[in-house]
Amino acid sequence: MSRGYATFVLHTHLPYCRLAGRWPHGEEWLHEAMLECYLPLVRALRRAGHDCGGSLGVTINVTPILAEQLRDALVQENFRAYLRERIAGARSDVERFSATPGLRGVTAAFHRERYQATQSFFEDEIAGDVVGALAELEGTGHIEVATSAATHGYLPLLQDDDAVRFQIETGIASHVRNFGRAPRSFWLPECAYRPGLERFLEDAGLRVFFSETHLVTGGLARGKARGGMAGPYPESRYVPQRLAEGPARNGTTFRPYSVGQSHVSVIGRNERTGMQVWSAAHGYPGDPAYREFHKKDSATGLHYWRVTGAGVDLGEKAEYDSAIAREVALAHARHFAGVVQAEIDAYAEGAGERGIVLSAYDTELFGHWWLEGVDWLEAAIRNLAASPRVELVAAGDFVASHPPQEAIELPEGSWGAGGDHGTWLNSETAWTWPEIRLRQARARGLLGVSTPATRQLARELLLLQSSDWQFLMTTGQAHDYAVERFHSHMERFDQLADAIEGGDAAAGRLAAEIGELDNPFPAIDPCRFAPGQPTPVVRG
Repeated sequence: MSRGYATFVLHTHLPYCRLAGRWPHGEEWLHEAMLECYLPLVRALRRAGHDCGGSLGVTINVTPILAEQLRDALVQENFRAYLRERIAGARSDVERFSATPGLRGVTAAFHRERYQATQSFFEDEIAGDVVGALAELEGTGHIEVATSAATHGYLPLLQDDDAVRFQIETGIASHVRNFGRAPRSFWLPECAYRPGLERFLEDAGLRVFFSETHLVTGGLARGKARGGMAGPYPESRYVPQRLAEGPARNGTTFRPYSVGQSHVSVIGRNERTGMQVWSAAHGYPGDPAYREFHKKDSATGLHYWRVTGAGVDLGEKAEYDSAIAREVALAHARHFAGVVQAEIDAYAEGAGERGIVLSAYDTELFGHWWLEGVDWLEAAIRNLAASPRVELVAAGDFVASHPPQEAIELPEGSWGAGGDHGTWLNSETAWTWPEIRLRQARARGLLGVSTPATRQLARELLLLQSSDWQFLMTTGQAHDYAVERFHSHMERFDQLADAIEGGDAAAGRLAAEIGELDNPFPAIDPCRFAPGQPTPVVRG
């Protein structure tokens, strides 16, 4: 009999970038994530599922806006072109470095072979359908697919119950359409919570959501919210004046709790397993043997260097050896399995019950920023599956078989810098929120009927609400791009709203034109935004 349980919660999300240009920002973000992360990950999960059987202990959230893009035929065709370019670049580098001393020729061949294998997997094994492949893994009981708000809207700051409900309901409807079953688990965008959100989740038939550590344990912000974390995204330029601090409590991340007066459960992120991956000082991805993400070949953009060491200048990076890096990843996976087992044992001995270790990460970390991360994750799953002391379980299954015995009142907060809302509401972004709320109020009088124009208006409202625009402005990763995207959705909303209010017969034609650019959620029901409508309950 196991001493406890373990689950990986992978948050899979990218901004809406269909037809938004290419490098350095735009649709190429998604192409790169598909090539380096999503496809290798699905392939690894299929291998592990075949060999291990049963649950792999993976709860993977795919945000509805990402799933819509992954299933878009135009995005898929653009990805095919991108993949052909990457393969051609690797082939040219194999020839270019064939007579060069050192490891670059070997590494070029390594890139070519993995790209070709990914191309074969995409075309021949899953017929270009990443979403369908994940749904199949869920259908066989290997993973659970969770959902989120439609466009990853930052729910606590919308300040409009109808807008919050519409984000959640549209997201669930999209999930059911794309994955073929109702979700049980929900990723609050940015782990951002305010009291009362659980009511919307309960009304929608959801069973569990996830939070940053400090919201459950109380005290000062911890985990990712404390900062000092490595990862695929830059540290926020927002510097909190102090860390958020919740009321003192005896909450633990090893147990689920009912939230408030609801029947919805929350599980907090395990701090130690998070630090093993995310910590800039102690996390696995900083190992000297791993591929250096930030240095690329000037001709093809491929990577030929390794981390080498903390603080080593890019110009001084040593050459990458993929074989050595893989061995290090396997060793780190064994170490991680030991960490999980130690956490489970310590809790069992102290509490006298079996607990769960929930290890939550951004999916794009694996394979994209941390090239060896997919190998690490697959090996970690295999090691844990082989352990008699650990039972791998999906989050929804765990809560169903171990319903919470206590309720908890959570404070407001997020996993952003400082643990509060500051990454999304600060001097760089404050101007965006009145604009969003103005259009939410305007939508209330326009979305009571379903026409091509109101359906497109609803899409533009959801896209305007995406938390990605504020995040990119705050981090500086793509400030001007985010401002431009925010303004474009705002202007498209206004154009459509003006046409609808004016009874303009051309509103339908305008909606069709805008729909060529922004086409997610084809079955969207704008009437669901109208106040006073009952909430449909979808039970899993």
